[in-house]
Amino acid sequence: MKSDQERIQRRYDRIAPLYDLLERPMEASFVAWRVQLLTKAAGRVLEVGVGTGKNLPYYPPDVSVTGIDFSREMIERARSRVESQGLDNVTLIEMNAEELSFEDNSFDTIVSTCVFCSVPLPVNGLRELQRVCRPDGRVLMLEHVRSEGPVMGPLMDFLNPLPLYLYGANINRRTVDNLLQAGFQHIEVTNLWRDIVKQIIARPGA
Repeated sequence: MKSDQERIQRRYDRIAPLYDLLERPMEASFVAWRVQLLTKAAGRVLEVGVGTGKNLPYYPPDVSVTGIDFSREMIERARSRVESQGLDNVTLIEMNAEELSFEDNSFDTIVSTCVFCSVPLPVNGLRELQRVCRPDGRVLMLEHVRSEGPVMGPLMDFLNPLPLYLYGANINRRTVDNLLQAGFQHIEVTNLWRDIVKQIIARPGA
């Protein structure tokens, strides 16, 4: 019997060739949000769920980026982007966000963009981020979450099985609540589109 992780990994492997095409209608807004977020990255950076590498061209040139993803097919597309654009400050590794192989306090900045909708056990993954983030570091997130609106929220709950089945993403995650459960403190949240797309900046707890 396959685990949730294996099922979702296979779904992302399956959709990888079409992923950028499917997301193109939303990308006009997301490019500006990516740039706004990634200008805050500094030092040694871990990008969790690097996907096809859409963020990679927008990092400051003086940072060192390690990008991970649990989908081999997504990593291969990110690697093609790195090679074609000559991004020599980027290293890519196939790795599960819930089981990071890095030592404690390894990174100054951790980035995730639309990732914790698909991590099977999101609180476990966020605890791993906290473990490998330096005490004075930051986690920078661009995430879509469940609306708290009286109509939109229940509608997202109702529709959630469709994107979950197609490519393993939940549209009704409460990521800010999950950060609190994982022990993060000093969480800054900015709504970018209604209360669904958010910029989140979090610092590790004690």
